[in-house]
Amino acid sequence: MDEREIIQKVLDGDNDAFGLLVEKYQTKVYNLALRMSGNEDDAFDLSQEAFLRAWRSLGSFHFESSFSTWLFRLTSNICLDFLRAKKRKAAVSLTVTDDEDGEEVQLDVVDPDKTPEEAVIAAEDRQLLIRALNELPAVQRQILTMRAIDDLSYTQIAEILQIEEGTVKSRLSRARTALRNKLLQIGNKMNTHSSVK
Repeated sequence: MDEREIIQKVLDGDNDAFGLLVEKYQTKVYNLALRMSGNEDDAFDLSQEAFLRAWRSLGSFHFESSFSTWLFRLTSNICLDFLRAKKRKAAVSLTVTDDEDGEEVQLDVVDPDKTPEEAVIAAEDRQLLIRALNELPAVQRQILTMRAIDDLSYTQIAEILQIEEGTVKSRLSRARTALRNKLLQIGNKMNTHSSVK
């Protein structure tokens, strides 16, 4: 049964059929929410909210894009709303906890040919990257995550965010520059602290 048939069954009142869509996309939706929120509990709540809203709004889905694109756009918007509300409530620094599954960032893979010293350096670089990424505004973190971590094409990102491909490229360029600057800033702070010791 293809997605169009599943969606039609849900619209015809078969609520169990929606479980097939949840099964298919729950990991990707959760991972997107985790990367954007930086917190496992929030990611769980956000992914649940995304599926609940998708179920309620399924009647407005008209196959103008793929279901996955529509669902990821919905999830992304829910996460952005959550981050904006969180920022308004308090200035809380967003941190990503390294989970044992390595699901929050796909940069967790260690090269088996690395020496122990190189593995330590790679782990430190990864932590630096995670920290820098989390200090970026949510919109920049979102687009970098979609491109660099989720490996989505410019076209897919444009569909999800409902913007032109040229806008995707310019936003990505600005986000990469901001990330580079943030990495330099963090690196300089670390060097200053280590030279004080």
